[in-house]
Amino acid sequence: MIRAIYAPFLVALSFLTILPVGLSSTTDVEISRSRGWYPFVGLLYGILLLGLVLLWALVLALPLFLQVLAALLVVVLAVSNRFLHLDGLMDFSDAMWGGHTVERRLEIMRDSRVGSFAVAGCVSVLLVKFSALLSLLTVLSASGLSAVLLFPMVSRWSMTLLLTAFPYGRRQGIGSAFASGGRPWLATGLALLSVVAGAWFLLGPVGIIVLILVSLVSLLLGWWASRRLGGGLTGDCYGAANEIMEALALVLLLVLLWRAEFGGPGVAVVVGYGGGILTDIPWPIGFPGDWFSYSAP
Repeated sequence: MIRAIYAPFLVALSFLTILPVGLSSTTDVEISRSRGWYPFVGLLYGILLLGLVLLWALVLALPLFLQVLAALLVVVLAVSNRFLHLDGLMDFSDAMWGGHTVERRLEIMRDSRVGSFAVAGCVSVLLVKFSALLSLLTVLSASGLSAVLLFPMVSRWSMTLLLTAFPYGRRQGIGSAFASGGRPWLATGLALLSVVAGAWFLLGPVGIIVLILVSLVSLLLGWWASRRLGGGLTGDCYGAANEIMEALALVLLLVLLWRAEFGGPGVAVVVGYGGGILTDIPWPIGFPGDWFSYSAP
């Protein structure tokens, strides 16, 4: 009974992070159920990023060099999963735009070489993530820090969603265990419950709106990709989805939170819990202006 809880969690950690926590032997059921822990692993990523932001603020004691901090956060995200998701994004980009038949697209995904579409897709997504993170750190205060916690959860939920909603596109491969593990809806329900709770707890209605929009775009991306791959998805598709949804979630959070804090014509968005749960924490540091500041009652 205890293994049924911790084994899927360790499988999720070994799949999605660089941590050497894999089990010596796993069953298809444990691999399949690991999808239920994906949003929680995303939260761990968010905590890591938030810790880096806090360390940066404590060391410099001023909101300087935020461009370097934003770049560092993007690099840490990539390194923490062994560049696996970026590799998937590059293979996905090459296959979707470089192949003219289903067979050719699947063949390109197996090829370790990369082409111009891979480079363009990777640079585009990294550029959006960097600029969005920089904007969140520069313009917003505690709600921006809540966004840093939330966006990795939402993007990894998109992988769970695609794993459950679409069949695996290959006869062999590690992804086949997700299809043969059975009862995926239990694990998917756990993932949905955790990501909804995280979205509401961190950013209230804004978090829920971002979650809904990212889920819809993920399903649309999965539908489009599965049609071009003969009716199913591959591991590269899941990695690509995570990278694309990270960028999308950051942009959506930036737009909605900016309008919530500074207002906009014809738009009224209320952020839950006064801008996110991080506004209720008595931060020991503050800076000139509004960046990373807190006023205790």
